[in-house]
Amino acid sequence: MNRLTRLAATAISLVAFAAPLHAQEFPSKPIRFVVPLTPGSGADIAGRILGKHIGDAVKQTVVVENRPGAGGIIGTQAVVKSDPDGYTVLVQSASHAANPAIYKSLPYDPLKDLVDVALLGVTPYVMVTALNGPYRNLKALIDAAKAKPGDVPFASAGVGASTHLAAEYFAQVAGVKMLHIPFKGSPEAIQDTIAGRTSFYMAPINTTIGQLKEGKLLALGVSTRRRADVLPEVQTLAEQGLPDFNVSLWFGMWAPAGTPPAVVQKLNAMVNAALQLPEVKEQFAKLGITPNPMRPEEFARFVRDEIGTYQKIVKQANIQPQ
Repeated sequence: MNRLTRLAATAISLVAFAAPLHAQEFPSKPIRFVVPLTPGSGADIAGRILGKHIGDAVKQTVVVENRPGAGGIIGTQAVVKSDPDGYTVLVQSASHAANPAIYKSLPYDPLKDLVDVALLGVTPYVMVTALNGPYRNLKALIDAAKAKPGDVPFASAGVGASTHLAAEYFAQVAGVKMLHIPFKGSPEAIQDTIAGRTSFYMAPINTTIGQLKEGKLLALGVSTRRRADVLPEVQTLAEQGLPDFNVSLWFGMWAPAGTPPAVVQKLNAMVNAALQLPEVKEQFAKLGITPNPMRPEEFARFVRDEIGTYQKIVKQANIQPQ
């Protein structure tokens, strides 16, 4: 073996040694969770719960930074452009899978510019309306929408947000056409719904559980085939004449492309360990979120399946990509 060959072999062995060593040292400084949605959104709440317990476990600060705008694109792009070292990660909702169907072009490739890290949890949507509004039940809402096609407004957390497409899916299954009113995020959509300016909001349960219990909103139904444990008295949409209706909201974590696989595995292990903590399970349960630990490769398959699902919803709703 000549000198050049020996040097090359040494360099390769050093790189191979450095990767797992880097993972062993990770994290050695604060971690930033970028949430591309407004404070109080489902992903924000789930991210803050997990961030605290992950930070306590690894003895590092986890900073949650909200970077809302453009359906989550602004915050996502910031993560894509960050250093691929595991210290800046994206915590986003199912809107991450919906955006490729809504936008003609994104400033990033969701499958190539980000690495799928972990699924944080799954929750039903709850269709909420103003407590003193005209829609006392699901049938009243559907009847009104059929009587005035395209006139009855519904709220969402933004164009292309998962709350938008879940509502479009409802319209498809119910056979109605409605008017979409997008807001900057869940808090704004909820307030407009409470005021009765929109007919309903297909809300993440964890963002409206407080208002429901305080009597500020009326629940017309939940989006999954089985009732939500946190709202056992609320019927599913399937129980009320929409037998094919079954859609869930989920929250996940991504890292910039190029993040060392060993660091991705470490992040995944940190998330999954936190999801097993009794305190996290209890907090999630109160918010209607079910922990759903997955390995990175499992989460990657899940994300791709969800992208396909949203593309079908957009196509059937005849929504023109922006």
